[in-house]
Amino acid sequence: MRRPFARRAVKRFMPGEELADALAAAEALAPAHIGSIVTRLGETLTGESQGDAVRDHYLAAFDDIRARGLPTVVSIKPTQLGLDHSADSCRDHLEVLARKAVETGSQLWIDMEDSSYVDRTLALYRHVKSRYEPVGIAIQAYLRRTPQDIESLMDLNPMIRLVKGAYAEPPHVAFPSKRDVDLAFVSLGGRLLEAAQRGVGRPILGTHDMSIVRQIVGRAAALKLPRDRFEIHMLYGIRSADQRSLAADGHAVRCLISYGAQWFPWYMRRLAERPANIWFVMRSTFMR
Repeated sequence: MRRPFARRAVKRFMPGEELADALAAAEALAPAHIGSIVTRLGETLTGESQGDAVRDHYLAAFDDIRARGLPTVVSIKPTQLGLDHSADSCRDHLEVLARKAVETGSQLWIDMEDSSYVDRTLALYRHVKSRYEPVGIAIQAYLRRTPQDIESLMDLNPMIRLVKGAYAEPPHVAFPSKRDVDLAFVSLGGRLLEAAQRGVGRPILGTHDMSIVRQIVGRAAALKLPRDRFEIHMLYGIRSADQRSLAADGHAVRCLISYGAQWFPWYMRRLAERPANIWFVMRSTFMR
């Protein structure tokens, strides 16, 4: 992590370790009509008091975002708020952050972690969403249980960010092949668009696969769903030109910008998701 080449390589996907770095990147995207989501890296905590610190960090982030007038929202993992130590405390922290999202005219997104956290995360979402409207949740298409999970959330008028999923899971829990995951994503994305066409929920499609994006956009057009009724989310530094092209074509686009000191395991997952990124690391290793 201390090697200069590693820091140069990760710079492509993460503008810096501080919130200010993420917000500066968000500010640069805004003129292209690309919104953003910021999230601080790090997952399981070692003590309950750290959850308080994370909550306070994000409370300040909401204020900073409003002061800058940015089209930026916040996303957080429940384990960052101490879920492993106390579900009640984590829920209380999420309520505080959701209330702040309402006060600042923003949104709060709850990320999904590995399959062992799904039931607890869904329970947290149901609790907070029933009290505060602008709260969304990430749902992973590669989990076999996901169709039922999505259906169970429909009565909440949910904001769902559908992603493929990046955690290592056994085959009986998640589809092992990319083809099956892609098919699941397209099918579930279509169901979310159909629900939105009926006035239920707000679908968010989180993928860099432009073939899938084209299928989703085509399905939305067939349903005559206005382009501002669904969103396309991508990561900072990946398919930047496509993000700008989609936004220029009138689609609602957000870019997920990560920051924080705990970037090494996150970066390794980025390489695992898209092995072509390894070439960028190699170039950064041998070129100053």
